[in-house]
Amino acid sequence: MKRVLILGGSGFIGGAIAEQLSKRGFEIVVPTRDRDRAKHLLVLPACEVVVANIFDRAVLQPLIANADCVINLIGILHGDFDRVHVQFPKMVAELCATNNTPRLLHMSALNADENGVSDYLRSRGKGEAAVRAALSKVTALTVFRPSVVFGAADSFLNLFASMLTVFPVIPLGSPGAQFQPVWVEDVARAVAESTHNTATFGHSYNLCGPEVYTLKQLLEFVAATLGKRRLIVGLSGGLSTLQAAVFERLPGKVITRDNLKSMSLPNIDSAAFPAVFGFTPSALSCVVPTYLGARKERISGRERYQNLRNLAGRE
Repeated sequence: MKRVLILGGSGFIGGAIAEQLSKRGFEIVVPTRDRDRAKHLLVLPACEVVVANIFDRAVLQPLIANADCVINLIGILHGDFDRVHVQFPKMVAELCATNNTPRLLHMSALNADENGVSDYLRSRGKGEAAVRAALSKVTALTVFRPSVVFGAADSFLNLFASMLTVFPVIPLGSPGAQFQPVWVEDVARAVAESTHNTATFGHSYNLCGPEVYTLKQLLEFVAATLGKRRLIVGLSGGLSTLQAAVFERLPGKVITRDNLKSMSLPNIDSAAFPAVFGFTPSALSCVVPTYLGARKERISGRERYQNLRNLAGRE
């Protein structure tokens, strides 16, 4: 395994994986429609950023043909789930099989299930099934199912931080939803280790951190880290649905009713972090204060609202 193609490599998780692979001496190719989104990767040794529409089969084919390993990280939280989570990974797997690409790493989601409770989780489950059905025996597959991923550039805790900076009172839908957040650097280490570790071939791994939080507890933790005293009002099931129905019609779609359905299942795993990766994941309570604690607050009201909007619209 020498040349790795990262689909979605310019994103939050993809950037961390690219850094890990670069440290290990891999050649990395990151296709993107917008070169500016991947400019932070240009400083990495042996990292090539190419402008390409990867949803075009004719464009994607030569990229996969020239790779020893393909990592598919493409995913969305709202939109055309079938196109992004089912049809695209199916095309990737078919091209890996056609070109005898020996290795495919596929990023799915915790609770992915073809018969899941939400369109998002059903599409993730169908995507996994489509990948397995399309692959030949010459391609080794590994699937990752992380809980919510946090880090300095995430669109999860940073969204909370922006909300807490702007609003004195936060009406919170699904306050009891459970999560087991995992640090992006730990996800990146697991994926990078799997590119060449034959012990991971053919397996699926749930990736979760060591701590479980409710959604309200996460918001309270961020508020305490920022030194903000805020009133967080947990909404009932009916009011949560009403709030999501309103928000999903606004620019950015902070939350949708389908998101609520996904959150109705605990986003946790009682099993230990996979021992095959050889490390223990870091706790959110230890990592987050190192970057949110230093968050700058001296910005104008207009900038705060724009930051909130931008974060809400990230995939």
